Amino acid sequence: MKDDTPRIPWLIALVPFAVLVVLQVLVIKQFGSDAIDGASQTALLFSAAVAIAIAMVGYKVSWKTINGAIGDNIKTIGPAVLILFLIGAISGSWMMSGVVPTMIYYGMKIITPSLFLFMACLICALVSLITGSSWTTVATVGIALIGIGTAHGFSAGWTAGAIISGAYFGDKISPLSDTTVLASSVGEVPLFKHIRYMLITTVPSFTIALIIFLVVSLNHSAASGAQAASFAEGLQNSFVISPWLLLVPLFTAVLIALRLPAAVILFLSALVAGMVMLVAQPHIVAQIGEGSNFRGLMLTYYSSTAIDTGNETLTNLVQTRGMKGMLSTVFLIFCASSFGGALTGGGMMKSLTGALARGISGRRSLVTTTVGTGLFANMATGDQYLSIVLTGNIYKQLYKDMGFEGRLLSRSTEDSATVTSVLVPWNTCGMTQSMVLKVPTLEFLPYCFFNLISPLMSITVAFIGYKIFRRTDDEETEQSTTTIA
Repeated sequence: MKDDTPRIPWLIALVPFAVLVVLQVLVIKQFGSDAIDGASQTALLFSAAVAIAIAMVGYKVSWKTINGAIGDNIKTIGPAVLILFLIGAISGSWMMSGVVPTMIYYGMKIITPSLFLFMACLICALVSLITGSSWTTVATVGIALIGIGTAHGFSAGWTAGAIISGAYFGDKISPLSDTTVLASSVGEVPLFKHIRYMLITTVPSFTIALIIFLVVSLNHSAASGAQAASFAEGLQNSFVISPWLLLVPLFTAVLIALRLPAAVILFLSALVAGMVMLVAQPHIVAQIGEGSNFRGLMLTYYSSTAIDTGNETLTNLVQTRGMKGMLSTVFLIFCASSFGGALTGGGMMKSLTGALARGISGRRSLVTTTVGTGLFANMATGDQYLSIVLTGNIYKQLYKDMGFEGRLLSRSTEDSATVTSVLVPWNTCGMTQSMVLKVPTLEFLPYCFFNLISPLMSITVAFIGYKIFRRTDDEETEQSTTTIA
């Protein structure tokens, strides 16, 4: 089949991306955390317009082609949008039902400050490994851990970094993770073979992150006793705190064990939490609904809610935004998908990746370029699923032609496209976790050590040449690759 994609010089193809970077810097400087309310979306649309203008005016690409690419991108985000709304519902219902306040209350008593960041990272890793979902992990135990960290005097950035590091470690190696399945499929590698190979880079990266969080926790000297006592008093005065409320997370764990789809788990968990709220927190339901239980329940699911706890920090912590609070993120996702579609349909993405591929001469440059492409795709398309598919498809044949097996490609893709998605402010992952944890992406980015180390570890292992596998026509065998480095 003839390739009708125009040959756009890579420097020209960089222009829309450069425009986006400049606009985002200006937007964040001017609006700060309020950029999500529309400024970031506008920057993405302006950048998409630049890409479309270059393609249509300069290289005669038809609007039909560009519009089709944008439509294809937007079609892929439907499941993510649904999950986003359900996360909004579950964050509101788990908070107002007293589930999260109970988890914070008992967590402050169990987890000591000297181990907090280490334990937060480890807990999120275990939950994410079991659930296969970083989003679900952050939206449930992650919210509780943010509260515990604040009570113990840790900055929101450090706590969010520990939560996200653990959540993405578990997501990355869980056989239930959709990104793990997707990466192995794109690389044409059996799932568990892919997971075992990822352990070579993932375990060292996670170990280093855990050590950092442990050292910081052990050296934490903030006086958190008064803050924790104030939080405990505020929670007891505002919510009914009871270990019985922990049956809701237990119910959710059972649903996870049954391997139900993430959307089903979130919906049922939010539904049960709402029913529990009517029984356990009738005073809160009445307050939110102005005397109407039904109104209070509905508002908890879809709107913002606030309870005055007598402690300003705690009051801000237990505020929720519901499904309505996710609308800005959904808006951002659509704009990011439009920008990615404009780059793809206009031929600019192919031009940029083609320019990268021309500099590849061996395993070191191959893996380095793959990792760089995964990060670039996260920034350009704004979606980790698109980034995984795009990165895998670009290099699949090249890995075969150079004699490397598929799992080197699938691992390099996961080490970049999966874990760096949360570090990009306008990416679906970066913006979602920022909204759920109420911490700006750029504030937690420096502390997401697992996510920062993983791409570097992938490149390091490739440079060393440890367990790099070669393929033959009939089988793949482990060989030394020093001669083609």
